[in-house]
Amino acid sequence: MKRKSLEKVIDALDEFFDEKAMHSYLNIFYNETIENAIEVFENVLKNKDLKGLNPRWVCLKILENDADLTNELECYLGADFFSDIDVINAINNANRILSQKHLIGEKFKDEIVSSVIKYAEIICKNIVKKRTNKRYNFDGKIDKILTSKTFGYPIMIVGLMIILWLTISGANYPSNWLSKGLFYIQDRFSDLLLIIGSPKWLHNILVFGVFRVVAWVVSVMLPPMAIFFPLFTLLEDCGFLPRVAYNLDKPFKKCNACGKQSLTMCMGFGCNAVGVTGCRIIDSKRERILAILTNSFVPCNGRFPTLIAIISMFFIGSSIGILSSCFSSIILTFLIVLSVFMTFLATYVLSKTLLKGEPSSFTLELPSYRKPQIIKVFVRSIFDRTLFVLGRAVVVAAPAGAIIWLLANLTFNNQSLLSVIANFLNPFATHFGLDGVILLSFILGFPANEIVIPIIIMTYLSKSTLVDYESLNALKELFITNGWTITTALCFTVFSLFHWPCSTTLITIKRETKSVKWTIVSALMPTLTGLLICFIIKSISNLIT
Repeated sequence: MKRKSLEKVIDALDEFFDEKAMHSYLNIFYNETIENAIEVFENVLKNKDLKGLNPRWVCLKILENDADLTNELECYLGADFFSDIDVINAINNANRILSQKHLIGEKFKDEIVSSVIKYAEIICKNIVKKRTNKRYNFDGKIDKILTSKTFGYPIMIVGLMIILWLTISGANYPSNWLSKGLFYIQDRFSDLLLIIGSPKWLHNILVFGVFRVVAWVVSVMLPPMAIFFPLFTLLEDCGFLPRVAYNLDKPFKKCNACGKQSLTMCMGFGCNAVGVTGCRIIDSKRERILAILTNSFVPCNGRFPTLIAIISMFFIGSSIGILSSCFSSIILTFLIVLSVFMTFLATYVLSKTLLKGEPSSFTLELPSYRKPQIIKVFVRSIFDRTLFVLGRAVVVAAPAGAIIWLLANLTFNNQSLLSVIANFLNPFATHFGLDGVILLSFILGFPANEIVIPIIIMTYLSKSTLVDYESLNALKELFITNGWTITTALCFTVFSLFHWPCSTTLITIKRETKSVKWTIVSALMPTLTGLLICFIIKSISNLIT
């Protein structure tokens, strides 16, 4: 706005709020039902002392049933106003008229806001002169495609597939280099501990327990995050992500949730802990808790390496090179679409049971498309997201490494505690197409999902430390030797997708909700969902075979 125009607006506001000035009220006319309700109520209020307030405005504000504003009106008009029998009858009669057309609560407010906006548009159309904006027309043409019912969702899915492909294919080499570098540091760290004469048990816990688990988490987690987060932020910076939120707004509204949940769900693909923190943008407490509890239904990129390994071994076959990464990204995209569907379903179930309520209004202003600031985006993604999430993962992974090493090296009846616990869990796990080793690996992988497969390998091979696998073919042979089938691989994939959140996410949920109850619910919901789907897959497999 230009300076001269701004001065005119300020002068107009000063004149409007001048107590000595005389003003005429502007009446906005609503639909027939609301007008009938207002008329019934206004006829009574005209005979009451409203101390200068407009009767029509008072009618609207009382019918909106805003508790804070009602209290203010009661203070201004006096306590006797709302106890007046005529006022009570008028309110009841007006609400009865509105109820017949289901215009109560948020729907009434939405109708009022919609009418005000339409009236404002008419005023603007009559007094505002617009110049042709080529940029606005260009954005509008793109939005007709990206937000259309026909092309909006397919473009979203293809865009997700491309990001996953870039993440999968781009993370392999950096992950290998980082792994070699960290394990080189491990050897030097081991030499240092031996030189200073540390006890063997302490040396082994620190080197093969704490350091090795941390090295695994960093080498597997850092490269995908360093690729995924910048790509995700680029989509946000160029204006594509708000269009995704716009497209997903309607499904979330049908689930009685807020459309902003679509944004926090997208954040969860990078890290569920970040997605949970992002739920602060949702104003309604009920809808914020809904978004927090269901965020873990979408897989963070910490689960991607595990999912990709199983997909590559059991569902792609002999595809190699770029063809393998393409097939991996397609199957992984399908799994993510499934996770989004389950997010909708879980949100709907919660909104009808533990968190009943009507969805609040969600106004989203679509920003103009713009050229992303690549350097700024890269720096912000690395420091604000990647390193932040990685740091929290390392903090919980370090003590987990010590616990895993102890379980692998302490024995009972000539068996490691790791094997004893796995055998104990085996009867339960087999009902869900898994085995005791797999279930125990997920439990011990609670600090970080990246160490699930290494724990499985370590237990199958009866090793005392986490071990890497030479190739996917060798790993597949190891799994098949230990009883894996296609059913096992499918159940493992489903349980990788739907199980309790990692420790970092649960800590974040506890901090954001300030509730142990909701933290437990957030862990139980995806876990029970995963076990149920695995049970169905196992049952179908038994019927077929």
